[in-house]
Amino acid sequence: MPAPRVRFAPSPTGYLHIGGARTALFNWLFARRTGGTFILRIEDTDRVRSTESSLQAILDGMRWMGLDWDEGPAVTTADGTVIGGGPHAPYFQMQRLGTYERHADALIEGGRAYRCVCTKAELDVLREQAKAEKRGFKYPGTCRDRGIAKGTPGAVVRFRMPAEGATVLHDLVKGEIVTQHSELQDEVIVRADGVPLYNFGAVVDDVEMGITLVARGDDHVVNTPRQMLMYQALNYPVPVFAHLPMILGADKQRLSKRHGAVSVLQYRDDGYLPGALLNYLVRLGWSHGDEEIFTLEDLKSKFDWEHVGATAGVFNPEKLLWLNQEWIKRTPVAELSALVRSLRDLGPAEQLDGFILLMKERAKTLLDFADAYTRLIAPLQVEYDAKSVAKNLTAESKPMLAEARALLATRFDDGTPALDAAFRDFAAQKGLGLGKVLQPLRVATTGSTVSPPLFELLALVGKERTLARLDAALEKIA
Repeated sequence: MPAPRVRFAPSPTGYLHIGGARTALFNWLFARRTGGTFILRIEDTDRVRSTESSLQAILDGMRWMGLDWDEGPAVTTADGTVIGGGPHAPYFQMQRLGTYERHADALIEGGRAYRCVCTKAELDVLREQAKAEKRGFKYPGTCRDRGIAKGTPGAVVRFRMPAEGATVLHDLVKGEIVTQHSELQDEVIVRADGVPLYNFGAVVDDVEMGITLVARGDDHVVNTPRQMLMYQALNYPVPVFAHLPMILGADKQRLSKRHGAVSVLQYRDDGYLPGALLNYLVRLGWSHGDEEIFTLEDLKSKFDWEHVGATAGVFNPEKLLWLNQEWIKRTPVAELSALVRSLRDLGPAEQLDGFILLMKERAKTLLDFADAYTRLIAPLQVEYDAKSVAKNLTAESKPMLAEARALLATRFDDGTPALDAAFRDFAAQKGLGLGKVLQPLRVATTGSTVSPPLFELLALVGKERTLARLDAALEKIA
């Protein structure tokens, strides 16, 4: 059996959103598991809303997630590798208008389509009449047998739907769906300007590119019986279909901007790991026992259509954040450091690596590393939390803090274990718990009562800046 050919076909009218990313992922995983071909195709027939910036956002989002395409727009990666291109170029619909014209002409010659010159005003009259008679409107086939010539001004092309019978869809996710042909009407497939409508453009591209499986959102189920008839009319085997359930917000409404960040690149900019986002998306509709955490390599061997659910998934930002934290814990420090530095211009790599190692168990996003580094490591003088200062930097604590400063100046270069032992002895000599000594020191050197392990943190801050921070804190105390 030939290896499958699948496609992801976004429109460049906005960013790559979460639902589209999951569709791309499922197609990509199926192609990778089966040794098939993953095609990226750009449906840019909406000339008003399609933009270069939207196209770039889609390409950047796909590449950030690691979803490379075998055929599609040619892109050169940072290391000089070219992905995309292919034998079925161009992969932009507006560059394929001649192909749609050729197939439309063939359908007309075979009696499966016809040219129509009914105007909007004429059709509006018929719609109002149907409304008055309390019945649904269907185009009555006015131009079916008029033989309107090619080139007639204002002529569109309509597909001739069969009047009897039914089309049966055996969907990999939704099961059997039957559509009676009496429910369909002769729909426009090519506008007067030669631009195809969605159903026809997608079908022609699938035929030309040899697509064998179509996986997409279940909002397209209504289009599928029409497209199946078009595949048949073009003498092409109908692909297998898998319609994926919608992703909903917590309010059980379709996921949208009001539910928070839905752009793939927004998650990148907010400090999420691409693997964590993909891991979360695949679990919004697919399961593999009780497992929660999957790498792309895991998924390439485990993904199947049998375990894709038919019910809508509810997007849970807290679950995604938890998963991102788990991924951070499992990601090597050097890789985390490179990702953090791609988001923020921070200090020396060695110092950042050490800080990330301290923070790995605490950080939930990459921005947590960047923000904490900027607050704890970079400045000569820290910003103080008012409540922490009021409780810990007092006239009563000032003498002890001055002695702690002297101890740090003497023992700092001895290393973290020696400092820890020295301050334990210091606290014992004072008859205090270690926390009573370290909390004022922590506030004086970090600005807050909460930080990673203090002496390991101060080793990264460095002796000079640590003592300068202590001096500033001592001056602050009345």
